[in-house]
Amino acid sequence: MHFDSYDPGDFYDELYESKGNPRQEAAQLIERICQMSADELGLRSQEARNALFKLGVTFSVYSDGQGTERILPFDIVPRVISAQEWSTLERGLKQRIYALNSFLCDIYGDRKIIKDGLIPQELIESATGYLKPCEQIKPPQDIWCHITGTDLVRDRDGSWYVLEDNLRCPSGVSYVLENRRIMKSTFPQVFQTLNIRQVEKYPGRLLETLLNLAPPGLPDPVVVVLTPGIYNSAYFEHSFLAQQMGTELVEGGDLVVHDGYLKMRTTKGLQRVDVIYRRIDDIFIDPQVFRADSLLGIPGLYEVYKEGRVAIANALGTGVADDKVIYAYVPQMIKYYLDEEPILNNVPTYLCWEKEHQSHVLENLDKLVVKSADESGGYGMLIGTQSTAAERSEFADRIRSNPRKYIAQPTLCLSRVPTLIENQIEGCHVDLRPYILYGEDIYVNPGGLTRVALKRGSLVVNSSQGGGSKDTWVLTN
Repeated sequence: MHFDSYDPGDFYDELYESKGNPRQEAAQLIERICQMSADELGLRSQEARNALFKLGVTFSVYSDGQGTERILPFDIVPRVISAQEWSTLERGLKQRIYALNSFLCDIYGDRKIIKDGLIPQELIESATGYLKPCEQIKPPQDIWCHITGTDLVRDRDGSWYVLEDNLRCPSGVSYVLENRRIMKSTFPQVFQTLNIRQVEKYPGRLLETLLNLAPPGLPDPVVVVLTPGIYNSAYFEHSFLAQQMGTELVEGGDLVVHDGYLKMRTTKGLQRVDVIYRRIDDIFIDPQVFRADSLLGIPGLYEVYKEGRVAIANALGTGVADDKVIYAYVPQMIKYYLDEEPILNNVPTYLCWEKEHQSHVLENLDKLVVKSADESGGYGMLIGTQSTAAERSEFADRIRSNPRKYIAQPTLCLSRVPTLIENQIEGCHVDLRPYILYGEDIYVNPGGLTRVALKRGSLVVNSSQGGGSKDTWVLTN
């Protein structure tokens, strides 16, 4: 009933091979939805939104002047991924994390990749996320990127591409967990009959990952989640994960360096802290070393960290790997450090600091997507096919004046998923952010955050730009 007029059109559709022809892995879900009346489907959708509201699943937007806190829009029609396809994604993500971690060890250590001429030194040192004070620091077990959110997209032909890496403070996993809780109550019969892999193990695996970083020999290591505070856009997630792990949620003012260790103020006096899961950017973490005007960090923390008396996840300095210029070199990193071909490809990328690339970009601004190397959330971006001549002229000036800061990529035809829009099923573009933990081994939480562009025709899925989310179902067989 609901899908009778649904036409995937000239897009890769996650649930349909063609009009009226569901993909095998989605057939049972579609059958169940079609058994509902329009009123029932609308009611269940509203109940899901109400449940998320009561749970306080929020995010904040600072730029539009409409107030900060909002409920993240949620769509009731999930995305489904087959077991075979997930196996390939999982292997590709693990490979990528191994290579990125090797790169971080190398550039803050021996710098072999620079000496061998694969990446210019000035590109690394000009990245805003590169922190010179972190040179020669060795985190526990040489692990830098403990928690990663890797953004994946599908093109028109169904091929997967890595859109970007998020190694500093990747957000959104709380929505994965809460979306699943809501969907289990919305479609209980489907969960009973379909073999859908669990996502609920993530908080426990995250805690294991963090405890793995604690200095050896401690009988009961203390882990804390460090938040900038209630006005941060992802504060809900910070408090949610701390609660799920059974750890303290702290702000910079709750911590102090005392007798060479990091300690937490408690009603019983100072208590030693062994591991910090930081949800603030590196440059705010210690005003004595990085930003002197930071009120979010802890004076003296860097020295305690450098001496190995406290562990920090993710390690300070990982932001260099989030730089979109550095991203372009990850396939070379995989070959260099692992001697393997990439399982997951990058989106083809033009580096504006290279003269030939820059000329091509300037001549084709109306066809390309231009991104700032050090911004995220859909900001600092030009979508050429949807831009005006004035906007393209402005970006051309930006590129010429600071070519290191910009990359460009072809406009991908992102895959779509049927989505309930004003009581009608429509196809909306999506991406996928799986979450990867690097502890004793690498664990990829099955599924991830499917972000959906809820504005008709939009390719921008970020919540700050009008996007929402869906549950992601990875099947076990």
